[in-house]
Amino acid sequence: MDSVTQAALGAAIGGAVLGRRLGRKAILIGAVLGTLPDFDVALDYGDAVANVTEHRGFSHSLFVLTGLATLLALLCTRFAPAKDISLPRWWCFFALILITHPLLDALTTYGTQLLWPLDLAPTAWPIIFIIDPLYTLPLLFTLGVALVSQRVRKACTWGLVITSVYLMMAAGAKLVVEQRLAPALAEQGLEEAPLLIQPTPFNIVLWRATVIDGDRYHESLISVFDGDRQPRFEPLIRNAGLETFALASQQGERLMWFAGSFLRYETRLLEGKETLIATDIRLGFPGFHPFSFTLATLEEEHWAPLAVSEQLESTRGIQMQTLSRLAARAAGNTSALCASDFEAHEWRAERVVYRC
Repeated sequence: MDSVTQAALGAAIGGAVLGRRLGRKAILIGAVLGTLPDFDVALDYGDAVANVTEHRGFSHSLFVLTGLATLLALLCTRFAPAKDISLPRWWCFFALILITHPLLDALTTYGTQLLWPLDLAPTAWPIIFIIDPLYTLPLLFTLGVALVSQRVRKACTWGLVITSVYLMMAAGAKLVVEQRLAPALAEQGLEEAPLLIQPTPFNIVLWRATVIDGDRYHESLISVFDGDRQPRFEPLIRNAGLETFALASQQGERLMWFAGSFLRYETRLLEGKETLIATDIRLGFPGFHPFSFTLATLEEEHWAPLAVSEQLESTRGIQMQTLSRLAARAAGNTSALCASDFEAHEWRAERVVYRC
């Protein structure tokens, strides 16, 4: 999630746990510690793929953060002026603030390496977009009430209750979408295919489904207000034939570990050289994928892996018109938008106009 949300969540937890004893100080400490795990964004690993895939790594590890919470609790028990706060209470204060950060991140598409240093792919069960005002604003509002009224503990607790209910609603919406997708997947023989279901930007009403099928991947948009309408999949090209060359590089292997089969490949002429590029199609939206990386260049009819990969800037951005059409599609207007409406024609497996 974004830094404002993480700070607000940490502040609310701090106020709920020790607001009665520390007052506004609990909110301030919670806000600072709530953003602490994201300090790793400042680290440069010298490679674009490494910078992306190492993020939410060691600084988001439950092992590391639990250890840090224990250390902080011991230090506060020994040196803090508030001698009446017990070690278990200090530990709950620090542990809940720190650990909820990666747990919330794990509810987004990007995923989180919760069990670092174990060599496991990031944990992700996406039920919320990385920026969701309907999650963040209740936290900010109740924090404002806490600061003004000085009823810190009660206000912060209400903020956490409201946002927890919102996350449960998001989980319920995802289950509804999964049930609606099941017959459509079975009809096309894709029940066992890799599947990713995630919310579209800024809401939990409209969901995007991506299914990998060899050289193709299929996109679909499903709103909780679609009723009995069966989802329709739009086929796009993945260029899986280039995957072997991509995996010949260390960066390609790392991307596969990070994103699994949700990668699309292409070749592009960059600085006079034919370059192999991989794009993470999980993140963003069809036509607006922000994470594309160079992996190899064509040298004498052979793909030569690059020693250092670069991240390519997206040439397109989401316009206000796109967001308004997303809102209309979320409301159940099935003619408002297709998942591939903004994807370039060369990526479409079938050059037809979909009525979604």
